[in-house]
Amino acid sequence: MTLDRRRLLALGAGTALMGGAARAAGDPAQADLDALLAGTGVPALTGAVVTATGLDALVAGGVRRQGVAGAVTTDDLWHLGSNTKAMTGALYGRLVDQGQARWGLTVPELFPDLTVDAAWKSTTIDQLFGHRAGIDDRAVFAGGWLMRAHSDTRPLREQRMDLAKAVFAVPPAAPPGPMLYSNVGYILAGAVIERIADASWEDAITARLFKPLGITGAGFGPPKGAQPWGHRASRSASAEAPVVLTPVDPTALGSDNPAALGPAGCVHMSMTDYARFIRLFLTKGGEVLKPETVERLVTPVPGEGRGYAIGWGLSPERPWARGAVLAHEGSNTLWHAVAIVAPSRGVGIITAANAPPGANKGAPTTLARQLQERFAAA
Repeated sequence: MTLDRRRLLALGAGTALMGGAARAAGDPAQADLDALLAGTGVPALTGAVVTATGLDALVAGGVRRQGVAGAVTTDDLWHLGSNTKAMTGALYGRLVDQGQARWGLTVPELFPDLTVDAAWKSTTIDQLFGHRAGIDDRAVFAGGWLMRAHSDTRPLREQRMDLAKAVFAVPPAAPPGPMLYSNVGYILAGAVIERIADASWEDAITARLFKPLGITGAGFGPPKGAQPWGHRASRSASAEAPVVLTPVDPTALGSDNPAALGPAGCVHMSMTDYARFIRLFLTKGGEVLKPETVERLVTPVPGEGRGYAIGWGLSPERPWARGAVLAHEGSNTLWHAVAIVAPSRGVGIITAANAPPGANKGAPTTLARQLQERFAAA
C-alpha cells in the first residue's frame, strides 16, 4: 500500500518539455513501451503525457492476463492504488470551495460527538492528509482491523466511522508533526468527507469530483469484466525466471485491499480519465477547483521529514520543471501506478502496469522517464 517515493522524485531532474504526439503503434514512445514489455516480462503497461489542453501521448501494450490471449487497449482501466490519495484531498478541497468545509479544523471539531483523547485536540485535517497526525498503521492493523474489514459487509460509512471511534479514543502512536505515512489517516479523512457530504466517499467523489471533471469510467477496487487483471508475484525454483506472475481474479477475496480503505487507495480508471484529474494541477483547478485551493493541495503540510502535500510527494525545484515536481506511486501489491507532475511547466506523466513493484523490474518508472525524454529537450 505504500512505496518509497524518493526514487520516483529523482525522475524530475534535467529535462524540458517539447511538443508532439505519439499515439499510433510504431511511434517511438510505443516502441519504447514494447521494448520494456519484452525486457521485463510485465504482462501490460500503459503511459500518457498530459498537458493543460489534452494528451501529447497515449500508449499501451501487452496482455490483460498473463498466459491468456487478449491485448490491452488505450481505453482499458488501471488500478491506481495510493494515487487515489490526491483525489481524496481534491474532494475535500471541493467541499471547501463549496463552503461546506474548512482547512485547519481539528479532530474534536471534525468529530464533536465522539470521545476523543486529549492528545488529538490540536491535530488537524491537514495533518491527516499530510501523514503528520502520528498515526502508525501497523498498530491499527496489528489489532486485526485489516483482516476483519475484508469480510465486513456493513455499509462502508459505518465501517469508517467505527475505525474513527477506535483510533481517536486513544492517543496516537507518535507525536503529531513528523512524517509517518498512513493509509489509516486517509480512511479517517474519508469519514470526515462522508459526514460533510452526507454520502459515502464513493458516492461523494463520483458526484462532486469525477462528474465535474468529465470522468465517466472510474470505479473502485480492481476493474472487472474485459479489463486487465492484477498479478501476484511469487518465487520460482527456476534461476532463469525467479519470479512468477499469476493473474488474480478481480472478484476473488484478496484481489484488492478492503473496500473501506477506498479513500487511501482503491480507485481505478483509464489513462484518459486519469489525465483529466491530473489536468487540475496544470490549469490551476480549471472550472472545478479554485486556484487557491489547488495551491493549498500542493503546498507541503508543515512538519519534520520529507515534503508531502495533500496526496502528493514533493521534490525540490527542478530546472526542467521550472519549479517543484509533484510525484506519487500507488500499488495494492498487484498493480503499480506512477504520476509525475510539473505544474509550472504544464506537463504531467502517468504510467501503470498490472504487475507489482519489485516484480515489474521498474517498468512503469522507466516508462515515465522515457516519456519525459521523448517529450523533452536537454
